[in-house]
Amino acid sequence: QVQLAESGGGWVQPGGSLRLSCAASGRNFSTSAMGWFHQSPGKEREFVGVINWIGGGISYPNRVKGRFTISRDNAKNALYLQMNKLTPEDTGVYYCAARSTRYSGTLPMYFDYWGQGTQVTVSS
Repeated sequence: QVQLAESGGGWVQPGGSLRLSCAASGRNFSTSAMGWFHQSPGKEREFVGVINWIGGGISYPNRVKGRFTISRDNAKNALYLQMNKLTPEDTGVYYCAARSTRYSGTLPMYFDYWGQGTQVTVSS
């Protein structure tokens, strides 16, 4: 059974940092593109970082560029998202996702596997 399990969410003050982790199991994801998505109440799920199977092809939306860093460790079947200079607009649920193919896309519809999400709250 394929599972993606996110961790590392929580509460942080504006300007703070968090590092999200995603542990993949049930399948070898070393040949899969992966990504992180953010969803806040009433809004559509949007990508905040995608990465291809060997760690290239990294893309971010302008909103998080320069603040967020996506990375992966294929030996550990793990995906990470370092988030710095967080703002209240970053509040929401963060999902780890994986594709069945090597190259990344930015739309949720391109991703085949999803975690349950981890809540991030940025407030003072």
